[in-house]
Amino acid sequence: MENEILACIKEMLNGDEKLDCNTAFKLAKKFNKDAKFIGEVAQKNGIRIDNCELGQFGHLDFDKGRHELLKIIEPYLDENGKISCAKAREFVKMNVNLKAVRSLLKTYDIGVTYCELGCFKEKRNKELIVKTKTWIENGNGDVLFGKGKTELLELIAQTGSLLHAAKMMNLNYKKAWTHLHNLQQNSQEQLVITRQGRSQESGTKLTDRALELMKNYSILQKDIEEYANKRFKELFFQTKE
Repeated sequence: MENEILACIKEMLNGDEKLDCNTAFKLAKKFNKDAKFIGEVAQKNGIRIDNCELGQFGHLDFDKGRHELLKIIEPYLDENGKISCAKAREFVKMNVNLKAVRSLLKTYDIGVTYCELGCFKEKRNKELIVKTKTWIENGNGDVLFGKGKTELLELIAQTGSLLHAAKMMNLNYKKAWTHLHNLQQNSQEQLVITRQGRSQESGTKLTDRALELMKNYSILQKDIEEYANKRFKELFFQTKE
């Protein structure tokens, strides 16, 4: 049986001569084996797993994480705010595709533990990374952009409605409107456009300027995190000559 599985693995390697995560799980189902067994066969024969469907490694693409999924996943997080590979994959049974799951994990910085294929369990337990918090203030010290502060804007972009965005954040409409008003006033930018009626153009939508600012903030945050981790490794793990 193991030789048959190995033969299938070798036939289904990707262009980098690695076994995609998705393919490994398909083989586990085909041969009625645990995913861990497929991972062990691959590892034993020097074949690496690639393109984790939960976005922990590889080159799969992402979307913006959906806040409503966060409310569903939160009860399954451990005391460190992480979720096991098995639990994360179970959300497919709730008609949530894995791209949506990995996008959520990336957007909200949720780590994954106990890989079903045995890929990163020990590595992640020993890994040290730097966590950074980035926010942008105006001259009066009012926070304009930062984790949590822009959540309302993100939900408006997703739903096209201030009311729906407020409900998803468990805020009453008046408080959400006040938050949005203060954000626009402090930033001195028009961030939303509201149109009355029942046409496709009605509702609350972000302005092009708001979308630009949010995109630039995300880029800035990513650049800062990458530099912080690069510098951290240089300062703490660089071998002295």
